[in-house]
Amino acid sequence: FAFVPDQIAEEFFSSVYPTITSGTSSKTVIVSTQNGLNLFYKMWQNAKNKKSEFTPVEAFWWQVPNRDDKFKESTIRNTSERQWMSEYECEFLGSQETLIKASKLIALAFQTPIMESEDGLSVYENPIKGHIYTVLVDSSRSIGKDYNAVVVVDSTDMPYKVVATYRNNTIPIPIFPNLIKKIADKYNEAYVLIEINDTGQQVADILKDELEYENILNITIKGKKGQKIGEGFGQSRSYSGIKMSSMVKKTGCGVIKEMIEGDKLLLNDFDIVAEISTYIAKGGSYEASDGYNDDLVACLGMFGWLTTQDY
Repeated sequence: FAFVPDQIAEEFFSSVYPTITSGTSSKTVIVSTQNGLNLFYKMWQNAKNKKSEFTPVEAFWWQVPNRDDKFKESTIRNTSERQWMSEYECEFLGSQETLIKASKLIALAFQTPIMESEDGLSVYENPIKGHIYTVLVDSSRSIGKDYNAVVVVDSTDMPYKVVATYRNNTIPIPIFPNLIKKIADKYNEAYVLIEINDTGQQVADILKDELEYENILNITIKGKKGQKIGEGFGQSRSYSGIKMSSMVKKTGCGVIKEMIEGDKLLLNDFDIVAEISTYIAKGGSYEASDGYNDDLVACLGMFGWLTTQDY
């Protein structure tokens, strides 16, 4: 089951489960080896933590007669360490070089949303009077591949924590800013930082000029010093958002790695945990494994960079 693509797996389970539960003596058995932090992992963790009525059952390689250390050594030689860990040791993560170390990924806690909408909004904590919130926005072309993503972080005190997320790959770009404003208004008129490399510029323009949202963080280009948060005044070039660059990404990745591994940033959201588990080293940087998304992680990267700014 863990090897069925995420979207298909969710649709399949959602459609089949009502049929199964219509019987008075029916039982559901879900069988799989591990394959990352996906729907199967989420259901497994809920079962282990007694958040569902499923019963977790593990079967290890050494429980099979005539399998010993010699068998283990031979199997690893014929396959790989990663395959061994997944297929035989019941490990959800193998040996890929992820941004966050594997031992920490497995220990990351995710919460059940207190509110969840069909279009992709998950709320983990309602706004608290007097708290400061930051809304990070990563937009896409809304053609069913990459997601339009929003992450809301309570940035009042450390540890910072994710209090709401939004992820949708079909919402039209002209409509997206309205949703951002609605979320930002709800969270005490939060500060908004938008990635403007592609469609993000259009999102930022609508949010600023048409919807007249005031708490958009402006970025000023300071030559070799790179991008800085500013008031949007002066002779330097200023933008209503951040242009993602290798420097910004490197800085952001380094900061969120330190924060997450040091329990200075609480993620709460399962989709973020799942994305980070497939966020691996590639060509001197980090990006999602083939076939996976990293839009929520991109938002966290912007937040990591933001925390290095004096503003």
